[in-house]
Amino acid sequence: MRILLVESDLNSAASLTQTLRTASFTVDHTASGEEAVEMLRHYDYDLVILELILNDIEGYEVIRRARLARISTPILVLSGLVRPQAKISAFSAGADDYMTKPYDSGELIARSQALMRRSRGFSEPRLQVGALELDLNGKNVTVHGKPLHLTGKEYAILELLVLRKGAVLTKDAFLNHLYGGIDEPEMKIIDVFICKLRRKLQAVGASDLIATVWGRGYIMRDENSRTDAPAPATRLKEETATEVVA
Repeated sequence: MRILLVESDLNSAASLTQTLRTASFTVDHTASGEEAVEMLRHYDYDLVILELILNDIEGYEVIRRARLARISTPILVLSGLVRPQAKISAFSAGADDYMTKPYDSGELIARSQALMRRSRGFSEPRLQVGALELDLNGKNVTVHGKPLHLTGKEYAILELLVLRKGAVLTKDAFLNHLYGGIDEPEMKIIDVFICKLRRKLQAVGASDLIATVWGRGYIMRDENSRTDAPAPATRLKEETATEVVA
């Protein structure tokens, strides 16, 4: 999952970024509150971790502007301000959680995961679609109780699809999620990843979970649900094409 870290202290930002990346999060960092608001307008994040004391505008203002722009991304304030009024003001502006520094890394990771799950409508760390079960904490996937081994990119794509089950995800959304606008490959790489992921799912008895919505992108569906997925011959043609690309 992708996190926007807004922290003006570069040493603190470097330490926190390492902690989050160790927990398998993708992290974008900015020291500017103004830039944070713009990044939230243009990119899709799963969580914001925000320091209230910034060099340009206060963190409260970042929260207010984000909420006025109808950006619903959960915001976890991680600040050196410990007075009760700081917490009240943050929550009043639209923050979802508040932690003070110094912080426990384990608690921060746990709270971050909980906020992201709740924002997607899930309360448990284990998500299930048909015979497929995804463990968000352990980054593990099982099908019919047996482990499914995926590459890091394949897992990230599957996690995004499961968390947003029922929503059509464009190739741009996948590229943004995987690469964050940095050294992005050509868009057709997403077709390659999806093709390989489908084959691995099919090999363990979880076929047809990922449907193609022509001209728009891909969607995760329930194994027993109906969909206007492409006919087998059309899908075979698509997979053959992506195999050539690979």
